[in-house]
Amino acid sequence: MSLVVRNLQRAVPLRRARLREKVQAVRRALGVQRFDLGVVCVDNRKIQQINRIYRDKNTPTDVLSFPFHENLKAGEIPQPDFPDDYNLGDIFLGVEYIFQHCKENEDYYDILTVTATHGLCHLLGFTHSTEADWQKRYQKEKQVLKELSRHKGARFQPLSKGLF
Repeated sequence: MSLVVRNLQRAVPLRRARLREKVQAVRRALGVQRFDLGVVCVDNRKIQQINRIYRDKNTPTDVLSFPFHENLKAGEIPQPDFPDDYNLGDIFLGVEYIFQHCKENEDYYDILTVTATHGLCHLLGFTHSTEADWQKRYQKEKQVLKELSRHKGARFQPLSKGLF
């Protein structure tokens, strides 16, 4: 199904085709390529506004996920009853925030890929509200990124390594 990548910011340069290729690879690794997915790239001002409205946090962040299917168990693939339900949801990437937090030796598109993977895991019911939930999500991200690393020749690492 479709992957829509929208760039609604001008703070940092972004090659949508490059990001699309990497997100497609993540979708394949997670086995959800038949589902629609929206990836929206925004600047610090917009991601802060969305974060304030939906999470009551008045600060920019790297990624916010809005699942189409609520109450999925961690890693559960949705089982749609209707064709219109083949939708995972939307991921908002704070690309300006991500760019500002990239270290000198990090590839910006690799970090975007890791961040999008984190967002996709949230759409599939993975959370990090408890240590046990965090561990499940971390292991899934690690597995997906390891597979991507093999195919892309990169060394992807999950977000929030060593948080708990």
